[in-house]
Amino acid sequence: MTDTLSAPQALAPATGPTPQKLKRSIGVVGGTLLTLSCVTPASTLFVVVPDLFAGLGTWAALTIAIGSLLCVGVAFCYSELGTLIPSAGGEYAMVSTMAGRLAGWLVFVLSLLVVMIVPPVIAMGTADYLSPVIDIPAPVAGGAVMLLATLAGLLDLRANAWITGVFLVLEVVAAALVAVLGFAHSERGADALVHGTVAAESGGGTSPVTAMMVVSGLAIALFITQGFSTAVYLSEELEKPRRNVPRTVLWTLAISTAVILVPVVAITVGAPDLAALTSGDLGAMVTGWSNSAVGTFVSLCVALAIVNAGIVMVIQNSRVLFASARDKAWPEPVNQALSRLGRFGSPWVATLLVGVPGAAMCFVNLDTLYGVTGVSVTGMYLLVAVAALFSRRGAHREASAWRMPLWPAVPIALILVFAYILTQQETQYLLWTGGITAVATLYWALYLRPRKDTRWLVSIPETDEEPDAA
Repeated sequence: MTDTLSAPQALAPATGPTPQKLKRSIGVVGGTLLTLSCVTPASTLFVVVPDLFAGLGTWAALTIAIGSLLCVGVAFCYSELGTLIPSAGGEYAMVSTMAGRLAGWLVFVLSLLVVMIVPPVIAMGTADYLSPVIDIPAPVAGGAVMLLATLAGLLDLRANAWITGVFLVLEVVAAALVAVLGFAHSERGADALVHGTVAAESGGGTSPVTAMMVVSGLAIALFITQGFSTAVYLSEELEKPRRNVPRTVLWTLAISTAVILVPVVAITVGAPDLAALTSGDLGAMVTGWSNSAVGTFVSLCVALAIVNAGIVMVIQNSRVLFASARDKAWPEPVNQALSRLGRFGSPWVATLLVGVPGAAMCFVNLDTLYGVTGVSVTGMYLLVAVAALFSRRGAHREASAWRMPLWPAVPIALILVFAYILTQQETQYLLWTGGITAVATLYWALYLRPRKDTRWLVSIPETDEEPDAA
């Protein structure tokens, strides 16, 4: 049980040369731009939210609002743990330190599932929004976006912060335009938001949306704003992390929720009819509210938003692989390769290993991956909440860090809610995710645990920060 629940008081010494540290080069503005770009509000609005409209109809906005409220508690956990453990390993470094090495390993596997699957799924949506200009098969467009994102990910992080910042402005403009058009063409009142109805699959009628359908949809709602957690992956490259990590996490969650939720409300009240809302064809709605030129502009902004998301996700994912190699998660030749830094200070081998397979995954049938991602995000949040329960014991009690309000009530409530949400997910998604974590547990039992003195040594870089900067 000690491998699962006992937080180590001191980490085992790493073997070999001193692990390389990433360069601290960005402040809270750059970190927020990069993190918001990972949430990628416009592409989330146009690519992921339509699935919620299809299943939940007029209650899609309510489901996203509930998911965002839950994410406030999650953001508190990330902010406290991220300032205690400012590592590029993100969730796994936090959970390993607080709740034990096996728990940290399982979080690493869940986070790797999320960060490896989501970029190609989002990237394939580029084809739909380039269609007003050029017709490209979805796998080809997605693969091209992933390769472009990989090249950008090899650059200096400060340069990427400004590149993604420019793209982010365009996608926020597109989301704002959708909101204005939707409210200007309202077909129903605000009461539609509290009466859950969805178009029937046949017969042209309507069907009620139940509370259990909303609970099931919360896994996708959590995924919609999930990118705010990117701030903890960047904590090793943020200046003054104890101050800037919580600011970046909380600001990102607030801004992304507004950028996504306001247009969703506008679309709900402005859709021509319930069938159009349930179909989720947002491009057609925008064109109907305005004209083809405006529709084309919005579509191209969404395409840029997807490219933007690809860049940030490749950056994020490569940092996770870099940190896992530095922490000796793999056989030594693999660790040495993944921990190499290029001339711009980026982990170039890890970046290629994320981007190139991501491009190949665009040619694979990914129909079930939204469900697997939703289950993975929910399970990951649950384990982070468990780690937050241990954040104020031992040496961590007196450590300089941002502290969440209402502790321990917040993590306890999150654990109960996320456990219940998992019970409401489809069996096939639970089996896929459970099977992958079972294989990962075997790797832990057969390779990592027998080599606990030389493998999976989670290292926490020095912050060089004044103690009163919390």
